[in-house]
Amino acid sequence: MKYLVLHGDGMADYPVPELGGKTPLQAAKTPAMDHLSSRGILGMVRTIPEGFPPGSDVGSLSLFGFDPRRYYTGRSPLEAAALGIGLGPGETSFRANLVCLAGGRFAGEDSGGIFEGAVMEDFTAGHIPSTEGKELIAAVDAGLGEGKFRFYPGKSYRNLMVATGAYPGLVTTPPHDITGRMVLDHLPRGEGRGPILRLMEESVSILAGHPVNAERKGRGEPVANSLWLWGQGTAPQLPSFRERFGLFGSVISAVDLVRRIAVLLGLKVIEVPGATGYLDTDYRGKVEAAFSALESDDFVYVHVEAPDEASHTGDLALKLRALEDFDREVVGRVLDIAGGWEGRPRVAGQDIRLMLFIDHRTPISLKTHSPEPVPFAVFPMERRRESGLSYDEVSAEQTGVFFENGEGLMGFCLST
Repeated sequence: MKYLVLHGDGMADYPVPELGGKTPLQAAKTPAMDHLSSRGILGMVRTIPEGFPPGSDVGSLSLFGFDPRRYYTGRSPLEAAALGIGLGPGETSFRANLVCLAGGRFAGEDSGGIFEGAVMEDFTAGHIPSTEGKELIAAVDAGLGEGKFRFYPGKSYRNLMVATGAYPGLVTTPPHDITGRMVLDHLPRGEGRGPILRLMEESVSILAGHPVNAERKGRGEPVANSLWLWGQGTAPQLPSFRERFGLFGSVISAVDLVRRIAVLLGLKVIEVPGATGYLDTDYRGKVEAAFSALESDDFVYVHVEAPDEASHTGDLALKLRALEDFDREVVGRVLDIAGGWEGRPRVAGQDIRLMLFIDHRTPISLKTHSPEPVPFAVFPMERRRESGLSYDEVSAEQTGVFFENGEGLMGFCLST
C-alpha cells in the first residue's frame, strides 16, 4: 500500500452570507473532493488542541501524527530546521517577516512613535520575490545583526532571526492576524520585549532607503518597509516519521514551515521549481513530483498554500478559485493518473490510499485562522460509505466520524 496526503491549507471556513449561508467548500465546484468523500470515509478532526494558537504549525504537527501538546515549542524553530539552522542551548528562533505598513509615519505624517498610526496593509509585502527579500534581509543583518542576533533569508516575505537568550515571557502576534488593523496594540509585549521591539523599529530606517524598495515603489508595488518579529521558540525534539509509523516518505510544499517540519521528521523535501505558495503555483508540477516519488517512497505529503493565502485577503472570489483549482489541478489530476474515478487508485503496481487534509479553518470573514474542527476524507478505506456526500464542513459533521485529537488521524489513515 502507498499513501498520498493532499493538504489544502486553510480550506475550511464559516457560512458566508453572500453564498446564501453556505461555506466556500459547500459553494465551490469540487467534484474530485466530493468523489473521495462519498466513496471513502468522511469526518471531522480537531487539529488545534485547546489553548494552542490556530496556526499551520500546530495544525500540521497534528496532521503528521505528532501531538502539539508534547512537541510544539513555537513556529519559528520548526522553520529553522529545513534551512539547516541549528539552534543551540539558550538560543531562540523568531519569524522575521517583511511587511508593508501604511498610515502614520509610513504615510509621511507626524507621529509620536514609529508605529503610531500605522496599519498592517500587507503582511506579505506584495508577495515579494525571494530574490528581493534576500537582499533586504542581508541589509537588515548587516545593520542589526550582531553577536546576539542573526538574520537568515527564507522564501518571499518569510525569513528568520536567531537570538541568543530565552524569551519565555514574550508575547508576539502573527502579522497575518492583523491585516487592516492598527499595529500599535499588537507589538511585542511582556518580558524581553525591549530588544525585539528595538530591532523592529530600527529595521524601518534600513528598509526605507534600500534600492529594492525604491524600485518596487517605482513599479507601483507594495514596499517591504518594516520587519515583523513573531513566532519565537526553542529547538523541538521529535522522533522521526519512520520511527513513529515505519514508513519512508517525502513532502512537497512551497512553504518553509511545512518543509521544515518535514526535515525535523526525517522526511525528504522535494523541490518543485514552479511552486510559489500562492494561486500561481505549479499544481501540475507538484502532482507529477508526487507520483514520481511514489515509485520508491511509501508516503508522500503534498501541501498547497493557495486557499489559506486567498482567505487572508478576505476575497471570496479568490478563495472559491483556490478551492476549485485545488480540486481540479491536484485532487482531480491525482484521480486521473491513479485511475481512482472508477475503481481503486493504484501507482507503481500497488494500491494507493488518498488522504484529504486541512490544518485549520481560515474564514474569509476573519482573514485569519480559527481553531474549530475541519473535514478530512480517506479513500479507499473499507469502513462506511455514504453516497452523495460532499467534501465540506456540514457533510463531514453529519457523518458522526470525529477525531478529538488530531494526531490520531494519521495512524488511523495508515492502518490497513
